[in-house]
Amino acid sequence: MSRTLKLLLAINLLVLAVLTFSYPHLMVGPGKLIPGHQQLDSDCFACHAAFTGADSQKCVSCHKPADIGRRTTKGAPVLKPLTSTPFHQELISQDCVACHSDHAGVKRYRLKGYFDHALLKQETSNQCQSCHKSPTDALHKQITGNCAQCHTQQKWTPATFEHNKYFVLDRDHTTTCVTCHVRNDYSRYTCYGCHEHTMENIRREHIDEGIRQFDNCVECHRSADKDAIKGERKGDRGKREDD
Repeated sequence: MSRTLKLLLAINLLVLAVLTFSYPHLMVGPGKLIPGHQQLDSDCFACHAAFTGADSQKCVSCHKPADIGRRTTKGAPVLKPLTSTPFHQELISQDCVACHSDHAGVKRYRLKGYFDHALLKQETSNQCQSCHKSPTDALHKQITGNCAQCHTQQKWTPATFEHNKYFVLDRDHTTTCVTCHVRNDYSRYTCYGCHEHTMENIRREHIDEGIRQFDNCVECHRSADKDAIKGERKGDRGKREDD
C-alpha cells in the first residue's frame, strides 16, 4: 500500500471520528428520542459516556430514584403515573438502561410491559399485590397473596399448578380453598376440614379395611368418590390384615 493511500485512509478515519463526536445524533443515533427528552436531541453526552454507551449515573442526575413515579424532574407531583405503585425505590440497583431506552429504534426494549423482577429487593419481590391487581375470578377471590405458589415472575401464564392432577374437584368437593388449605398455604392440604373427616373416623374406617398407612389421602383418593381408589400405595402391599 502506497504512502499516499495510507495518508488518505488516515485522513478519512480522522474526519469520521471528528464527525462522530461532533454530531453523534446524526452519525450513530439509533432513532428519535421520546418527547420528554427532545431537548437533548443534539446532546448525546447528556446520557451517554464516551466509548461505553448509555450511563445510568447520568440518568439519576436528573431522575432522582426517590422521586421516580411520584414527582417530575422539576419537582411537580406526577398526576398520571405510569404504574399504580411507585416501585423504583425498591430496586437493588439503579441500572436504568436495564429496562429503558429513550431511542425509538432500539429493538432490545420493544417488549412492552416486560420487567425483570430480579431487579427488585428480595423482600419486595414477593409482594406481588403491592403492584399488581388481584384477579377477580371465583378461584382467586379466595386467595390472598402467595402468588408464587402457582405463578413465576418470568411468566404469569400458564400457572404451574393443575388441581385435577392431584385431586379432582367434583361432587361434594365444591367448597372453598381454605377448607383444605389452612391459613392460605397452598403448599399443604388437609382432609380433616369436613365434619365427617375427623382423624378418628378416618382411622377407624381404614383399620376396618386393613389399611394402617393413610397419611396421604390424595395418593389413593383422587376424587369425591371414596370407592374409586387408585390402586394400592407403594409399600401398602402386605400391610393389609388377612381376612
